[in-house]
Amino acid sequence: MSSAASSTDEPRLPYRHIVVEGPIGVGKTSLARRLAESYHAELVLEHAEENPFLERFYRNPRNAALPTQLYFLFQRSRQLKALRQQSLFESVRIADFLLDKDRLFARITLDDEEHALYEQVYERLTLDAPAADLVVYLQAPVDVLVERIARRGVRYEQGMARDYLEKVVDAYAQFFHHYDASPLLIVNVAELDVIGSRSDYEQLRNEVARPRHGRHYFNPGASR
Repeated sequence: MSSAASSTDEPRLPYRHIVVEGPIGVGKTSLARRLAESYHAELVLEHAEENPFLERFYRNPRNAALPTQLYFLFQRSRQLKALRQQSLFESVRIADFLLDKDRLFARITLDDEEHALYEQVYERLTLDAPAADLVVYLQAPVDVLVERIARRGVRYEQGMARDYLEKVVDAYAQFFHHYDASPLLIVNVAELDVIGSRSDYEQLRNEVARPRHGRHYFNPGASR
């Protein structure tokens, strides 16, 4: 969708800071990009591809988990420092990650000693991420994620073990079961194609644009 597609008949966005989250392959970055384009928003991406340890991690998780997680942690620290130097009121901001995701992944990839070290580093960095006005949590079954990961063809992701992906999906589900730091929209995207289908994207965009408090669910597949 081009920037010209943002017109007066589009739903007005009642938020300044939106985060799109979810497990690997669920489409969070693609949705964040498209929302940012629709609303002429600042796009904040996690840039996982910049992590030089990530490919090594997917090949051998046990040996590469700690440097992978520490790299992401320091990357987030730099990103947050840059964001704090900007005014939150200058523009709408849409991100494809929560800072909390780093601790979520650390818990499932690190052993006890490594995790203790990670937590010490985390606390010393005194990270203070701005609270989101809305978090959009995308869900899909593991089989759907496996198919989408294979289809998008990112080389270093192709060796990802299914049991690791299952752990990630479970960790996200547990995390967001208790999440209450921001309004939360939980979306089942198993039957939603927000990139290839304009109608699917507009359906979800309309949901994102509704003013919300608390927790809400959107399951478009249930009505098809």
